[in-house]
Amino acid sequence: MRTDTEKLEKMVLSPYALLAVNSKGRDVNEAQCDLRTDFQRDRDRIIYCKSFRRLKHKTQVFLSPEGDHYRTRLTHTLEVSQIARTISRALRLNEDLTEAIAMGHDLGHTPFGHAGERVLNRITSIGFKHNKQSRRVVEVLEDDKGLNLTFEVRDGIENHKAKSKACTLEGRVVSFADRIAYINHDIDDAIRAGLIVQENLPFRSNLLLGTSHSERINTLIHDLVKYSIDKPDISMSEDIFSVMNELRDFMFTNIYRIDSAAKLEECKAENVIESLYKYYFENENLLPSFSQKSYKVTGKEQAICDYIAGMTDRYALAEFTRLFIPAAWGRI
Repeated sequence: MRTDTEKLEKMVLSPYALLAVNSKGRDVNEAQCDLRTDFQRDRDRIIYCKSFRRLKHKTQVFLSPEGDHYRTRLTHTLEVSQIARTISRALRLNEDLTEAIAMGHDLGHTPFGHAGERVLNRITSIGFKHNKQSRRVVEVLEDDKGLNLTFEVRDGIENHKAKSKACTLEGRVVSFADRIAYINHDIDDAIRAGLIVQENLPFRSNLLLGTSHSERINTLIHDLVKYSIDKPDISMSEDIFSVMNELRDFMFTNIYRIDSAAKLEECKAENVIESLYKYYFENENLLPSFSQKSYKVTGKEQAICDYIAGMTDRYALAEFTRLFIPAAWGRI
């Protein structure tokens, strides 16, 4: 069945798609599955790993929001995957490769979203970027030996940010899908929280992209497909790309900035991360056993970053409480 799928890919996919049989493969060779291509197996390994499950308790934008309908890092990942798959199918790219990259692109994200990332990047001499940490998760940390994913999936995970470029069109699709997803679902959450109203959005956005969540996403996807079909790269029209970036700038000014109403609690979250880092830097013997093994190989700073980045929001808060908040006395 796998070979039938591989033959079908050759028949129906674009000449610019990466066929599963043309993958550069895994670092460690292993027998192939009878049913699934290598990219399908990569997607499944990511979905079943612990790091993926922890995304449900990691912040997207809003810290500990009151209400069940705000996005988490997991729901963000699912929305990126859906958008990326839609684009890849329309462009006749490899949908399995696209989905695997999308599912794994944020596995290395810290607790408390980009607030946690900023702190670790600031206080460590080695720096910290969540895209590089996501690759580290699948190559080294998950299951204590990594997931042994194909090269193209690992490359797409690391290069999903706008300033970098994946080696495959499927990876570049995920990069665009990530921006389309977070800009639009963060607007949706901000409106739900009463921080902005639709009329606050830039005039050109309402005019060119539409005035609803679904209209904006539909316009962006259609434009990207129109300007990328049967081409060796992924791109948008100049006008739509410009207005998407204008909308992104609006969000950074009004929602993502540290003094916005949505982000006032981030200073507290940053203090949690910084306190945990400094504590373990001074007391590395109190790190979990798996982290102590790691720092003998990678160094203390990397081991501490690995440990903290793997935490969920609530686990980080529990650790902070255990280490820094006095426990109540029991009754005598």
